[in-house]
Amino acid sequence: MSTVRIARQRGVAAPWSADPYTDALRTGRGPLFLRRTDGWLLPLDVERWCAEADAADLEVLRRCEGAVLDVGCGPGRLVAALGAQGRRALGIDVSEAAVARTVRLGGQALRRSVFDPLPAEGRWGTALLIDGNVGIGGDPGALLDRVARLLCPGGLLIVETVPGLDLDERVLVHVTDARGAAGTPFPWARLGTPALLRLAERAGWCAVGQWTVGGRSFAALRSRSTNSAAEAPNSTAVMSSQRARKPSGERPVPEL
Repeated sequence: MSTVRIARQRGVAAPWSADPYTDALRTGRGPLFLRRTDGWLLPLDVERWCAEADAADLEVLRRCEGAVLDVGCGPGRLVAALGAQGRRALGIDVSEAAVARTVRLGGQALRRSVFDPLPAEGRWGTALLIDGNVGIGGDPGALLDRVARLLCPGGLLIVETVPGLDLDERVLVHVTDARGAAGTPFPWARLGTPALLRLAERAGWCAVGQWTVGGRSFAALRSRSTNSAAEAPNSTAVMSSQRARKPSGERPVPEL
């Protein structure tokens, strides 16, 4: 059974809705970590996620084409920055707190897993896997295959990778804070650029760019010229935060 399937059966929203992560997004501060089963800690840059888009982020956004789907949008800085530029963008995230914060910033967001049915499948110009989100589900190959079906033929995927390492790590982790509060364990992955490019080539992607800004590393991939999206665009999707609160000032999903 794949790690993606395991994650979905366990309820993919649960790990990133745990109190340590929710609390960090509400305050905009860490410390926050991913902890492996062997005790190793990966610091999560909550303060940067909750700040405005920085120079490295803006370089990513400059390269985006068409309507942009931010997979694992977190607190929404990239979606908000794209909206401020007058560009069409949608964030998806399994965390209610992340989606709510994105909406408060004026962005458009849905509480969804990337493996759930999504609006405009097969018609997005660009997809983003930033801040380590290539690790979603613990199976980067399955994630790349899913994103290919979300993009239009020849669409662009921009991935942030682990800088300076040829790393391909598949692990079980949980979110924790400095006080020892912990969320539900879930599968995760970390990839350096060489490992990503090898995996992408096998999956039919074409590498079209690599760059580093501010100590962060990125790669751009072009999808195959045709895709196999089977589902029609979901024109009836609603803001995920409506499920709980129906906040005022709601914004529609961008039309493609």
